[in-house]
Amino acid sequence: MRKPLLMAAAIAAALAGGLAAPGTAGAASRPGPSFTFALLGDTPYGEAQEAAFPALVDDVDSDPDVRLVLHAGDVKSGSTSCDDAHLTATAKLYRTFDDPFVLTPGDNDWTDCHRVAAGGFLPTERLEAVRRIFYPVPGRTIGGRAMKVETQAADPRHRDYVENVRFTEKGVVFATAHVVGSSNGLAPWNELPGGDLPEPRTAEYEAREAAALDWIDAAFDTARRTRAPGVLLMLQAEPVQAAGFTEIRERIVEHARAYGKPVLLVHGDEHVQEVEPGYAGVPNLTRLETFGDTASQWLRVTVEPKSPQVFSWEQRTVPAPVQAH
Repeated sequence: MRKPLLMAAAIAAALAGGLAAPGTAGAASRPGPSFTFALLGDTPYGEAQEAAFPALVDDVDSDPDVRLVLHAGDVKSGSTSCDDAHLTATAKLYRTFDDPFVLTPGDNDWTDCHRVAAGGFLPTERLEAVRRIFYPVPGRTIGGRAMKVETQAADPRHRDYVENVRFTEKGVVFATAHVVGSSNGLAPWNELPGGDLPEPRTAEYEAREAAALDWIDAAFDTARRTRAPGVLLMLQAEPVQAAGFTEIRERIVEHARAYGKPVLLVHGDEHVQEVEPGYAGVPNLTRLETFGDTASQWLRVTVEPKSPQVFSWEQRTVPAPVQAH
């Protein structure tokens, strides 16, 4: 069972004006005191949240300081169809944000698609669909205003991993790594018509884990080389001490401890907004889980490179629609 909420979300720092557009891939962004982005995850789930999602978009877009939207995976619930039509319709919703939209895939989006309720798809085939639909141009985000990012697909060793991206804003290094729930994809695909396929399932996991480890290394290498004031790493699932996550967790902890400056580990998956400072016993590593299974709440995260904590956030609730009389 999930450990209880450890601490309420921190109070956002006061924002200064003159924010620049999001920085380009691998380059130092324009000078300025702060940078603000919206953090979502596990949404929209089902028809009601899909219908409510435009109001969430409007709420985020109406914030003049928000310059980017991050989504920590699961673009649908685990019991809704994984077919192209559903994924494409959700991608269309994401493109309605004014700002660049950065997504890391979740387990509901592909590895859990073997479930009968989700359509009984072969997960690796659905992963190809996710990449085609949500990452149509490698090295560029979707959203109303595309942003250039570095993609791991530029590395011949990991050319399939268009979803692993990195960029720098206000000197802070942002990176996504494809790490999902369902034991990071190791859970058996036991609802396929012919039963589980352990060999391709394990091969997929091993290749994706190797790519994620290399990408995490590269993010911290970039941070050290550029003397970044902080690092933000976004996964879909928390890298708990369990099968499928051991090496990922150890690598993040090792790098964060050696780095010494603020590291924010962002994820979704569990649908409980919480924060855990001193994660895994590392004083400068904070775990931040976003809201899930809702289209009415999001986190407003601010990056202030010159502050001791670098990262701060506040909970936001989408205003209820005004009822006509």
